Amino acid sequence: MQKKFLRDEEYSPSEDTFFISDYIEKEKGLSALDVGSGSGYLTKLLSENFTFVVGTDINFSVLKNQTYPTQNLVCCNGSDALNLEFDLVVCNLPYLATDEVLDAATDGGIDGFEIPKKIF
Repeated sequence: MQKKFLRDEEYSPSEDTFFISDYIEKEKGLSALDVGSGSGYLTKLLSENFTFVVGTDINFSVLKNQTYPTQNLVCCNGSDALNLEFDLVVCNLPYLATDEVLDAATDGGIDGFEIPKKIF
């Protein structure tokens, strides 16, 4: 049974987060964007090798209370509030195929792509 996240709970780093981090930890550049930053784990990792890093999330409470706090956080859907270009964009979006979206941090809706389509 899935845990239904409360409004102020973040999605803690897990296997999918660490899978992404393995591929981006050596990337370098001027700017990076982490869409759906949640705990801030990937945003913090990016800030080690990029000059300017932005993290976005739809949950303002999560952004205020990140486990891995960073600067340049924007509360928005995807990157719709930004008019910038980035050298690298990462996102660990909800992708689990579910009939009903009960957990915005993990449930991707029908075929696991309903929620990601709304972001892109």
